[in-house]
Amino acid sequence: MSKHQVADLRNVALVGHGAVGKTTLADLMLFKGGVGSRAGSVDDGTSVLDVDDEEKESKHSVSSGMVHFEHAGKRINVFDTPGYPDFIGQAIGALQAVETALIVISATAGIQVNTRRVFSEAGKAGIGRGIVINKLDADNIKFEELISGIQELFGNQCVPLNVPVGLGGDFSGVVSTLTVPGDVPAGVVMDPAELNQQVMDAIVESDEELMERFLEGEELSPEEVGSGLSKAIAAGTLIPIFCVSAKTAVGVPELLDAIAASALPPSGITRTAKNADGEEVELQAAADAPLVAQVFKTRIDPFVSKMSYLKILSGTLKKDSSIHSAALDKSLKIGQLLDVQGGQQEPIDTASAGDIVVVVKMDDLHVSDTLTDKAGLTVAPIQFPTPMIGLAAEPKSRADQQKISGALQKVVEEDQTFQIRRDSQTKELVIQGMSELHLQIVLERLHKRDKVEVVTHQPKIPYRETVTGEAEGSYRHKKQSGGSGQFGEVHFRISACPHDVDPEEYFVKTRFLNMREYHYNPELNSAFLDRITGGSIPNQFIPAVEKGIKERMEKGVLAGYQVQDVVVELFFGKDHPVDSNETAFKTAGSVCFRNVFEQAKPVLLEPIVQAEITIPDDKLGDITSDLNGRRGRVEGMDSAPGGYQVISAKVPLAEMMTYARTLSSMTGGQGSFTMELSHYDVVPPNEQSKIVAAAAKGGDEED
Repeated sequence: MSKHQVADLRNVALVGHGAVGKTTLADLMLFKGGVGSRAGSVDDGTSVLDVDDEEKESKHSVSSGMVHFEHAGKRINVFDTPGYPDFIGQAIGALQAVETALIVISATAGIQVNTRRVFSEAGKAGIGRGIVINKLDADNIKFEELISGIQELFGNQCVPLNVPVGLGGDFSGVVSTLTVPGDVPAGVVMDPAELNQQVMDAIVESDEELMERFLEGEELSPEEVGSGLSKAIAAGTLIPIFCVSAKTAVGVPELLDAIAASALPPSGITRTAKNADGEEVELQAAADAPLVAQVFKTRIDPFVSKMSYLKILSGTLKKDSSIHSAALDKSLKIGQLLDVQGGQQEPIDTASAGDIVVVVKMDDLHVSDTLTDKAGLTVAPIQFPTPMIGLAAEPKSRADQQKISGALQKVVEEDQTFQIRRDSQTKELVIQGMSELHLQIVLERLHKRDKVEVVTHQPKIPYRETVTGEAEGSYRHKKQSGGSGQFGEVHFRISACPHDVDPEEYFVKTRFLNMREYHYNPELNSAFLDRITGGSIPNQFIPAVEKGIKERMEKGVLAGYQVQDVVVELFFGKDHPVDSNETAFKTAGSVCFRNVFEQAKPVLLEPIVQAEITIPDDKLGDITSDLNGRRGRVEGMDSAPGGYQVISAKVPLAEMMTYARTLSSMTGGQGSFTMELSHYDVVPPNEQSKIVAAAAKGGDEED
């Protein structure tokens, strides 16, 4: 791989909505690049990009794949990415490894939900963008309307670099708008000469010298135009539009020529890292620069084991060399380097700036990790969306129980938009993904790859309990059954703990008389205060009292949920010289807490999430009305490009558990949302009574 100069590398990602023909186009580009005796096919299962069994069966991509080939003296690496929003994480990872994104649009379907998303993600990645209109051989195409729609949504910098000759069954070729031929063929859909002016305006806009000469009427050389084209794409003043049919191959050779000539080389965009002092340092895309690489993708291959995909941002990486991991702050030994072609790998000796390679069997490497030849530089972690949809999962059998943890961890490594967590309060294992389809695909993968069967259901809401008043009380624990018995008496005062409390300023003797010490838990905003005087409880038993309180707080009182935001003051008690022990005082502490808590006006708290919901303008009324019905509080609205609105609202988590399905139904799949925990708030009385009644079925017989 190192035989290529950095300037001769082209890293390109095909992104877009599902079913627009990205995989078919990538297979055809590979074939046109001289690889294979015929182009692979998604339909007959021979695609080079569809590696996994589920991709072949479903006939759509669920993970990103890479192929490479030579064209016009350039080494071209092409990433094919999934098109459904459920698998956006795979597209985001690939966009970090390339310098140019080609957003593929179906000529018949037009701009779809994920078209907007990937266009935006490519912009966030700071890379060059182009648009490929595919399926121009289909029927009922309104080409000029489509171009107008693209420019309205994404800006007037989107200009066709070629236009089709004929549409549908008559689509027979493309005509360049950059170098307009003297004899324009009949049937051309738009005037290439008229579009040439728009292309040239976009090119010279990124270069003041070229603009000045162009405006003065001076003719620019082909070399200057070609160089200016790449600069304009890098600057974002030009987003070229290409016309193709991946089915008939019309327009694909011209697309390959354009990629070789004007897609950005690794040096075409600026990449940075932070040094040990936290300062931004610009990386040099050069083979002789210090080594900096980043892991952007992980794949667990059943034959090759763990595969970590690296983008070499600067410097050179050699097989059998030692590198420094910024995440681990230690050296790692690199074994083999592999060049990837779909599902196949070929060993190589070195990789330099701009190259994309794979290292295997390095369990310590994870997505976003920075690798260098010396300590000190760290590349910013790749930002993935937070998964919103959760299911509680449990193994179907004892055999599955032993395998589920390892199987789920594999998925976490491969998919940064899939997470697992063990809810400490509900004790459930919760899997989280981008959608119900996303989680269903994960469960199918567990079944097929790891032979693990999983049963799922809606996860429990992690309610909390607290008090709104204060109360005092006591409890005497006394047991006598022959021999030494148990005796412990405690007196408590329980009150609400203010939020945002400064423990050192709040827990003082002027406020809490005779306080000897306090233990504050910032996570639960709760405190235990020792106010014992005169040795009414011996010091050695006080930790046991606190332990009993903690255990009861974990179990809850009202409905079995964690208690928070309380102050517990232990101010009196009694012991017995023979029968008192730690067990007795632990039990006394637990039961006394329960009894006094019940008298201090207890309430349930529910998690409230901050939600941001993006919807088409015409759905605004329906969505806000629905949020009101979910006890939501709309806090603001902002306009977004392309006729969209972004609603900011606080909504109880319990009302959002099935929101993804509702939003998709109400917006025809065009809505999306994110949410994160905001705070806990008191559950309305009518809702609280339902939750407490449901919990009461389990009962609590402790005394």
